[in-house]
Amino acid sequence: MNEKYLSIMYAKRLTLTVTAMLLVGFGLTPLVVMLVSSLNMNGAFSLDRYLELWTSTRPPQLLGRSVLLAGLSTAITTCLGIPLGILLGKTDLPGRHLFAAGLTLPLLLPPYFLGLGWFALLGREGWLANIFPKAAAVNLSEWLFGLPGCTLTLATMFLPLMVLLTAALTQSVNPRQEEAARLYAHWPTVICRITLPTILPGVSFGALLVFMLVLGESTVPMFLRYDVYPVEILTQFAAFYDFDAATAAAAPLALIVLLLLALDWRWRRNAATDLRPPGISLSIKLGAAKWLWTAGVAALLLILLGLPFGSLLFSATPADVAEAWQRAGDALGRSLLYASLGASLLTAFGFFLGLLWRERTYSARLTEFAALLLLILPSSVIGIGLIGLWNRSATAWLYASPGLLLLGYLIQYAALSGGIVRNALARLPSSLEQAAAVAGAGWWRRLIFIVLPLSRRGLLTTWLATYLFCLRDTGLAMLVYPPGEDTLPVRIFSLMANGSFGLVAALCALLMAAALPPLVILWITSLWPIPIELAKGLFNKLPVCLWPRRQERSS
Repeated sequence: MNEKYLSIMYAKRLTLTVTAMLLVGFGLTPLVVMLVSSLNMNGAFSLDRYLELWTSTRPPQLLGRSVLLAGLSTAITTCLGIPLGILLGKTDLPGRHLFAAGLTLPLLLPPYFLGLGWFALLGREGWLANIFPKAAAVNLSEWLFGLPGCTLTLATMFLPLMVLLTAALTQSVNPRQEEAARLYAHWPTVICRITLPTILPGVSFGALLVFMLVLGESTVPMFLRYDVYPVEILTQFAAFYDFDAATAAAAPLALIVLLLLALDWRWRRNAATDLRPPGISLSIKLGAAKWLWTAGVAALLLILLGLPFGSLLFSATPADVAEAWQRAGDALGRSLLYASLGASLLTAFGFFLGLLWRERTYSARLTEFAALLLLILPSSVIGIGLIGLWNRSATAWLYASPGLLLLGYLIQYAALSGGIVRNALARLPSSLEQAAAVAGAGWWRRLIFIVLPLSRRGLLTTWLATYLFCLRDTGLAMLVYPPGEDTLPVRIFSLMANGSFGLVAALCALLMAAALPPLVILWITSLWPIPIELAKGLFNKLPVCLWPRRQERSS
């Protein structure tokens, strides 16, 4: 019996160790190769590339502009996202399920789609130009192409992250504290004194994540002609094909992301929280004012999402749609194929990552940190690292094939798939596995006959969510797609400079149509829990660093 127990533990530890090694090896090795190559000149250690880059005035200026853009976008996202999250997660607001499902749409489309939508609405030949005087239309267009337009677009793009995270966190506050506070105060005071301080670590993490994601965004600033630091990295690599210079330019951005993430990780681990897994929570009754709140939320979403997306879609004529299908049908097919393969790999790998992260060990937390780092690193950094590692004669079979793009998907979105699966596994009754273990079932048998069937819904959610994120990917695919086999988001981005706007709008409509069926399936499957699962999966550190620590203290 002892030998059988040891063999079961050996199989489990071996599987989880291999999973951790695959994530760290495939994910972090490209970054290490980039760093080593940038510090090597003529076979000797040298900092000349970094000195050459940072002795000029342009890189610090661009980095300052990126920080300013990220700070403004994060401030707007936080100020709007927290109240909206409380309304959707804590009140009886009518239609909140539909609002939550609609808010996921910007996350599942390339970021520059919103920029195109605002251009279709506010550009010199946009929809508002036919209503306002010519001088006003010119002013709106000049306002769009610059810092204000980039801030508006990126704040709208990442607003759903803060809304869904806040909604998930408000459902995790201990209701006993709120009940006790309600005996002496009204809901606004309870929200300010109890709810918000309790969820502060999670909200601060969401704000920091939005800041880092905006800091690494390049497609929207490129379209709206606002020079930022990530564009400098792409210029060094794509325009001059200088791998070492691009690495030297990317290193400060990667270092900033790493330091901010490490500081936030340490602060949240030490923060006093009273969060628990989502369950029964107190609901705020809006009373007669609920329809007024509903109208306000609907109007806000109409302005931020409905108007730009509607303007973009209505800019395409039937002739444009026919031309788009003729010119980009092959790219759409490749996008669907690559997204399906990437989602399948991510679901399989995410299942084992979820098992690893369920263990709550120190090594599991380190792999979670690595996965989150890879998720929020700019895709251009990951793409350059993959090229530097695999662009060799011995690995040409992978470098010149779609396999490199699929590997990039696996690296960048592992945190999302592992987080969703881990949350699904956390809800499984442990008594079933324990009973099977007592009956003599090995670890693999328990996985195949108990864990897999019971977690099929979470695996379906993982597949659909990762499929949508792979389908929307632009920055990574732009660098590592096989020659002559670009995806639809890359094709659209390439035609934005040369093709007619109607054609570009039609191509965007094709991609949105491809993303719509999985989104509808997610929505039909469960109106409210699915957006929450997407939020918890994307911020998968919250259940690990906040809830388990609370449970450990209570035990």
